[in-house]
Amino acid sequence: MKSEQSVRDIKGVGEKAEQCYHKMNIYTVADLLEHYPRAYDEWKPIQPIDGVEEGMTVAVEGTLRERPQMKSKGRLKILTVTLLDGSGALPVTWFNMPFLRNRLKMGVRYILRGKIERRGGQLQLQQPNIYTREEFYRQVGKLQPIYPLTSGLSNKAVTKALALALKEGEDLQEYLPADIRKRQKLLPYKKALQQIHFPVNREEMMAARRRLVFDELFLYSLALAYIKKAGRIESRYVVEEKEEAQRFQSGLPFVLTDAQKKAYREIMDDMKSGYAMNRLVQGDVGSGKTIVAVLALYQTVLNGAQGAFMAPTEVLATQHYHSLCEMLEPRGVRVGLLTGALTAKEKREAKERIALGMWDIVIGTHAIIQDNVVFSKLALVITDEQHRFGVKQRESLYQKGKEPHVLAMSATPIPRTLALILYGDMDLSVIGERPAERLPIKNCVVNTGYRPNAYQFMKNQIEQGHQVYIICPMVEEKEESELENVTIYSEELRQIFPFSVRIQALHGKMKPAEKEAVMQSFSQGDIDILVSTTVIEVGIDVPNATVMMIENAERFGLAQLHQLRGRVGRGASQSYCIFMVGEESKDSRERLDVLANSNDGFYIAREDLKMRGQGELFGLRQSGEQIFVLADIFEDADILQAAGEEAKSLTEDEIVLLYKKNRRLKKRIEYYLGQVTL
Repeated sequence: MKSEQSVRDIKGVGEKAEQCYHKMNIYTVADLLEHYPRAYDEWKPIQPIDGVEEGMTVAVEGTLRERPQMKSKGRLKILTVTLLDGSGALPVTWFNMPFLRNRLKMGVRYILRGKIERRGGQLQLQQPNIYTREEFYRQVGKLQPIYPLTSGLSNKAVTKALALALKEGEDLQEYLPADIRKRQKLLPYKKALQQIHFPVNREEMMAARRRLVFDELFLYSLALAYIKKAGRIESRYVVEEKEEAQRFQSGLPFVLTDAQKKAYREIMDDMKSGYAMNRLVQGDVGSGKTIVAVLALYQTVLNGAQGAFMAPTEVLATQHYHSLCEMLEPRGVRVGLLTGALTAKEKREAKERIALGMWDIVIGTHAIIQDNVVFSKLALVITDEQHRFGVKQRESLYQKGKEPHVLAMSATPIPRTLALILYGDMDLSVIGERPAERLPIKNCVVNTGYRPNAYQFMKNQIEQGHQVYIICPMVEEKEESELENVTIYSEELRQIFPFSVRIQALHGKMKPAEKEAVMQSFSQGDIDILVSTTVIEVGIDVPNATVMMIENAERFGLAQLHQLRGRVGRGASQSYCIFMVGEESKDSRERLDVLANSNDGFYIAREDLKMRGQGELFGLRQSGEQIFVLADIFEDADILQAAGEEAKSLTEDEIVLLYKKNRRLKKRIEYYLGQVTL
């Protein structure tokens, strides 16, 4: 069986199953082989009952305390027993399995394996399987793959299809040079596939994962090298430094930090070099990346050309639009906004102004890259939070100019050594210090008993003329909807705070115009407390806001919490962030203490990596498109560095030879060139 054959050619895969595979973008045998397990069911030894915890999948052994009890709820038959093992008692429940009532006997020892759930405040074992000692101990230590599925496909069916594909695969040949495999101590490709899908133990699975992660990162590095080699082209736009821009910079109400000055110098050197700039400015939240971008845009306009500034959300695009209008329109710069929220007439008029060169700077979302948007003289393209845009999207924008300069900005806290590889097609500038006028945010991690004190503290800040954010708990299954969550919380606050305190809600279900109206009101100081979901994570810059309280902070990732916290501390006044913990545990406390003790995003990212370790096999996903199937840039930092160095060591002839002789390599590089988020 060839890897490019249809998945339908696998024995047992019929027409209906084929359609189900297509829903998961699995069309060929190769696609199926790269459909890796999302987790593993690891069979561990028998657990004492007094050691079980909620959410664990465990095996327990014991005898029944009493005869099985049966009750009905409508069509649902519920069978319950209590298992005793000497360390404690554990309620056990089966649904719609009435035949077990006669099978389960008093005085007999049973091994039950299933998931521990909490019902009515009590831990219980739900819907466990029953095993003989021989059956159970045959499985101990093994890992059974659990695959991402879609309706109509079972885990058993996917497992069976994969076993056949691996057994009958004829062209799963090795493509990595032997010397690289030897240096990096990597498994052969076919063996790695076998062990990622059907590992004998955890050690085998981790060795297989390391090889396949290396593949992803190695091919990614090759793709970036290809892009960078092809990307150094001459630009028709040479942007010279103008004295008017220097006067504008001198008139700012603050002095640029040394890091900002260095990044700005590198940008200007690029833009006047005669070659098209392709630079990433990386800086933590609040480090002042935007003003560096504004200075570059102003220099571009003073040279008689246009600039484009693309943001990932309409909220952020509108925020930038108002900021640039305030700063640059008094200097004669014409700033325009193009987003999906505009009416058809407004969009048509905006596109006419862009095409005629009536707008010097165009700010917008992905609406800017639509085919019918034509620029008059586009010389500089800036993408904010650039990791949220794919290569194809960015190229669409770049092609609207004649080899325009490209400046990307990111607040994702990635250590420089990793960033140099991850963004290998770009030159890198790092803004690693905060503006001097911004005081470090004061943080605290508290439980719900502190809530009255927190409300009083907010009231005091509001009386001093400041504003407050409250981030609502993340919505989980069986909880209120996002809308209800925010609305109910806002109403409760209105009962607690004086009538004079102006409270408003903001959530993702609002129409863009509604969101913009609320944000504008908050920005203008017409709202004292903004109750919001994470929609404000990127997009609001209100220097007067000095307090943020995040409810159920334990439900958020550290990176997201750090991004949220970055909405305060943007003015000259002291700012505060309160992490309110709803369900406290040792792990959540340790994680949140990292945030409480530091405002440095790079440090937080490193600590997050240490704390997660190997526990989360496939890592957390960054914002935006999924780059890798298995690899995680933090967890696999050492592999990323090794893969980048190996890719860099190959000669051009070696890369061409690899590319020609291996279809899989060609396919993956083309995928990265077209789809990956850089």
